Amino acid sequence: MSSDSQANRYARQIQFAPVGSEGHMKIATSRVAILGAGALGTVAAEILARAGVGKLVVIDRDVVEWTNLQRQALYIEQDAIDGRSKADATCERLGTINSSIELQPVVADVSSGNISELLTEVDLVIDAADNFLLRFLLNDWSLKNATPWVHGGCVGAVGQVRLFTGKGKPCFRCLVPEPPPASAVDTCDTAGVIGSATHTVASLQSTEAIKWLSGNRQDVRTTLLSIDLWSNRFRELNIPSSLGDGCPACEKNDYEFLEGNRAVQAEAAATLCGRDAVQITRTSEVKVDLALIADRWKKAGRVQANPFFVRLFPDERHSLTLFRDGRVVVTGTSEISTARTLCDRYVGG
Repeated sequence: MSSDSQANRYARQIQFAPVGSEGHMKIATSRVAILGAGALGTVAAEILARAGVGKLVVIDRDVVEWTNLQRQALYIEQDAIDGRSKADATCERLGTINSSIELQPVVADVSSGNISELLTEVDLVIDAADNFLLRFLLNDWSLKNATPWVHGGCVGAVGQVRLFTGKGKPCFRCLVPEPPPASAVDTCDTAGVIGSATHTVASLQSTEAIKWLSGNRQDVRTTLLSIDLWSNRFRELNIPSSLGDGCPACEKNDYEFLEGNRAVQAEAAATLCGRDAVQITRTSEVKVDLALIADRWKKAGRVQANPFFVRLFPDERHSLTLFRDGRVVVTGTSEISTARTLCDRYVGG
């Protein structure tokens, strides 16, 4: 490929004054990790690949399914038929979009034990995760390594975006001090989601990333942007640094989800002896509202409920049993990563 074609490829981005040639060169030498290759991750990965980010590390533990095709860009029907790894399929597709950048697919279940290795030498992380515990872990890692990450979340038509610098107040834990109980959080599999909302959130995340990577850090959003595309609402929420007063993570440097007891509690999972099942322990002082979960799950499959637990049968093979203390038993698999995927999908957290 000639140098002329490379210059033409990025001509319009370079013509944009805030980026220019200098900003583009910074982008071209940057390394970005995409944590999750779903609705947010695939869109963000494509935007950043087309912008010429030097290296993209795409991390995901899941495979492509038919329900993904409605909103998860880059995937095609054959990917779902083959059950391809999302990380691998994403990087293969990105390679046809921009062959001049480095692409690294990583199929892994991110935990406190491997996050530092997986994110080695990256300059920025895009949060395309599907659960809160992973965001708390990423927040701890970011603060310990003084590395920025761009938070994004979307369910239904509602989403939010903010970049956290990893260099002080406020951090994600200032906004959300503790992981919310399962009954307090909808997921895409229980409440649904529209593709235009996920594309909007991912585009906003990518814009904040490009600002940071190109050296335009003074233009990075300092508010939390909250959107509701269905109700035509856009709100900016100011986050004063005083919100971090007393924060265990950014003020006290106590990285509980990365290094402490919370890391063990958050990720406790074990196969059950003699059964094709995995138990995931996500205990919380807040008891789960089983009736609320049972009502929410009616859209996702057959439901059984009693005063002690609620059980969902999302397909012919699997079931999820959620207890009031937050424990989940996933049957139909002995793979911990598969069980966690199903738990994140239907229980949240």
